[in-house]
Amino acid sequence: MITIELPKQRRADAVASIQHYFEENMAEPIGDLRAGLLLDYFLEEIGPVIYNKAIADAQARLQQRVSDLDGELYADEFQFWPRIAAKRKSKS
Repeated sequence: MITIELPKQRRADAVASIQHYFEENMAEPIGDLRAGLLLDYFLEEIGPVIYNKAIADAQARLQQRVSDLDGELYADEFQFWPRIAAKRKSKS
């Protein structure tokens, strides 16, 4: 199980954002402790859903890019003689 941990400053910013949300949208404000506990709940309960979706999106994008390699980077093999023959035909 992956535990989502935020760096100290990001956590402080997230707590401040939760407090700001409560000030704007709820009947009563929320303190640092309660906002921190709410953040912990979100990280533990909802964070993995978001994390897993981000990983799935990244995997899909990488798989798409890998499958495009044939079209983008494929080099025709043994083309020297056909190219020479084509040049000779164009000169005639």
